[in-house]
Amino acid sequence: MKALIQDTIERCRAAGLRRTKALEELIRTLLENGRPMTLAELATSEHLADQCDKATVFRLLQRLAEHGIIRRLGLHERAAYFTLLVPGKHSDYLICTGCGTIESIKAPCPVHALEDEIREKTGYRNLYHELEFFGVCPKCA
Repeated sequence: MKALIQDTIERCRAAGLRRTKALEELIRTLLENGRPMTLAELATSEHLADQCDKATVFRLLQRLAEHGIIRRLGLHERAAYFTLLVPGKHSDYLICTGCGTIESIKAPCPVHALEDEIREKTGYRNLYHELEFFGVCPKCA
């Protein structure tokens, strides 16, 4: 995990972001939880609550999203969830349109073969995709 944190910090620095304790703790929190988290969850997490306020966490999330370090998930009228984008690691998500919960899809991604074909035919490099399915979860149904 330490190497993954360090790699992510290096990606941030390459994008022109300053290395701060708050940045490190935000990355650590997202990696340790291994699931998308809301701004409120991040701001009150044990690593970040002592480092900075909610507004600082929000600004950090915005900058990280602008530079493709994290991904914003969810319905726009609901609380957004944030997840770390890790090169070579991929997750697709189910999002409930009723309550807004988000869960990772535990199945092989059907788009990888198509992504390879597109890369081969177009010559695009660093190609990736983001897949989100929307529906009503069993609790809301």
